[in-house]
Amino acid sequence: MGNSCVTPKDKTRIPAGTDYWITIKTGDKKGSETDSNVFMCFINGDGIKSRDIPLDCKWKNDFEAGSTDCFPVVNLPNFGILSGIEIWRDERMFDDDWFVQVIRVEKVDDSQEFIFPINRWIKANKKMKIKEGGCSLPQYDDDIENRRSELEDKREHYQFIVNAPGVPPQVKECPADETFSNDYKWDILKMKASLLLATKIKNLTSGDWDTLDDISKLYCDALPKPLGFDNWRSDIEFGLQRLSGCNPTQIRLCRKLPDNFAVTNEMIRALIDGITIEEAIEAKRLYIVDYTFMKDLECTDGRKTAAPLALFFVNEDKELMPIAIQLFPDPGTENPVFLPTDPEYTWMLAKMWFNNCDANYHQSCTHLAFTHLIMETIAVAAHRCLSPSHPIFQVLAPHFIYLLAINSRALKLLVSEGGWVDQCLTVGRIGLFNLIQMEMTKWRMDVNGTLPKDLEERGVEDTDALPNYCYRDDALLLWEAVSKYVSDVVQGYYENSEMIIQDDELQDFAHTLSASPDDGGCGLLGVPGEGKFGSVEELQHALTSMLFIGSVNHAAANFCQYDEYGFPPNYPSMLLSSPPTDKDPKTERDILSLLPDKDKTLDIMLVCRLLSERGTKALGDFEVQYLFDKKGSDALNKFRSKLTEVGSVIDKRNLTRRTPYIYLHPSEVPNAISI
Repeated sequence: MGNSCVTPKDKTRIPAGTDYWITIKTGDKKGSETDSNVFMCFINGDGIKSRDIPLDCKWKNDFEAGSTDCFPVVNLPNFGILSGIEIWRDERMFDDDWFVQVIRVEKVDDSQEFIFPINRWIKANKKMKIKEGGCSLPQYDDDIENRRSELEDKREHYQFIVNAPGVPPQVKECPADETFSNDYKWDILKMKASLLLATKIKNLTSGDWDTLDDISKLYCDALPKPLGFDNWRSDIEFGLQRLSGCNPTQIRLCRKLPDNFAVTNEMIRALIDGITIEEAIEAKRLYIVDYTFMKDLECTDGRKTAAPLALFFVNEDKELMPIAIQLFPDPGTENPVFLPTDPEYTWMLAKMWFNNCDANYHQSCTHLAFTHLIMETIAVAAHRCLSPSHPIFQVLAPHFIYLLAINSRALKLLVSEGGWVDQCLTVGRIGLFNLIQMEMTKWRMDVNGTLPKDLEERGVEDTDALPNYCYRDDALLLWEAVSKYVSDVVQGYYENSEMIIQDDELQDFAHTLSASPDDGGCGLLGVPGEGKFGSVEELQHALTSMLFIGSVNHAAANFCQYDEYGFPPNYPSMLLSSPPTDKDPKTERDILSLLPDKDKTLDIMLVCRLLSERGTKALGDFEVQYLFDKKGSDALNKFRSKLTEVGSVIDKRNLTRRTPYIYLHPSEVPNAISI
């Protein structure tokens, strides 16, 4: 006869003589419930097993997705402290695998609690043995054969495939484990339809634009006016886009003016406070963004994009101001240097073409390649190499939630042939993949994926020389918090580097991250250790980078998209025709002729609005907690406390900023890439 279940925490109904109180949380995954008969046995500190304990509720449907079920255990006195459990189900419903998130067992006489993180599917007639705390290194696991068998099974479900040359390997098929939970609401097609209905403007979304003011008619409660609507004409705001827009990692200190940038002292002296270019460089007041590598980029439908250079100057008011834009690498009479002193719409056009290039790089590389795709290849490697019981997997896992599912969905809906990228980005999917292939040969985890090194390499770490760099200032706070959290976890489980070297699962992970795709790896450059973690420091460095990319870097690249793209002239993802080849005066009509028609404009706005929504909980507030033992719990509690401090600092900073930078406030940074 099975134990009767009890309403969670309703201990007034616990039968007399209850020795243990079992609480089981079924995962919130599609198909995670079971109607099979479920059993458990306890294992005490002496390795003695209890009798088999049937778990069943006679008056309700237990083990439903997302549910919590509680069971009293009677007639098991003096069994002692639990060191482990075994749990299994029968084959009453053979294809009815059950996903268990966590099991808690309380010893009633002294209220001592034992936690068993499961986060696994329980298959028919296969006993799952879990240690208390659910965490162990492979070299100390006394059930190593089951551990290896479980990993072999995971490798069958998590297989690599290279979908395009030069693109990081991805998962061949999205496993059932990775599907969205029952309460996950993000569906791009349904949400787009809902937003479109809410705007009630179908009659306004056909044909071309007559005036720039007409675009404002699109805004409503569902599509509020973005920041870019009021800012797009301002040179100050154009400079701030490099520091707090959605592509804030391209600005560099200008250490030497490129030979092909036809800027002269006479041309810009009045724009740089009367000093020379050489003096401005010496004083660290000149900064540059260089996209000349995009020259002759092959794009969808033969479309053309600029390949510009832009020069910026920190003026006496400490504002970063644009002072020169050259739209192509090779100077000449048909490739002039555009200046703020040019006619208003001529200069505006140059800024728009620069921003069009910046926006296409942002979507292709900063956003898709350097967050979504890099994190996907890391996630697949982790699943293939690390047991769910491995502490490093348990550190990483909360930052993988919904990642593979959203990547699979986005590639089908947005990056497919003829999809949103083809329709709404100048480069289209052909140019997008060409850019990714080009830039992945340069991206290194120990530089581009390591914030302090990235800032140093770009020469933008000096807060006095380059003030108001909101991304840098807030991201550094989060880097330090993530780094300390990772350090606490790693040093809690690895007393010395020798333990890391002896960890065969971890070493397999290190090898897979660095190995080429031809050899079954991710092909990532600059992974600390280059294929072998040889020290505590190397592991900490790599993990900090991974967690930061999957949370903070993605937040910076993603959540201000609507504020930037939501008014297309401010940050145009698509421009028609070709960049200008002269500095003749232009008009508003010239600006309008470059913009997509009303249908495409609305599509850009809707998708960027959807992508700016948060899909998961805030950093540190994990949807699923994996680390429950004292080492992991202590590290996580310290991390959460530090994030609260970081939030307070950012709140104070935002009181004095020209425009508050909210995108890296810890409460706004999700745990994972889930949208």
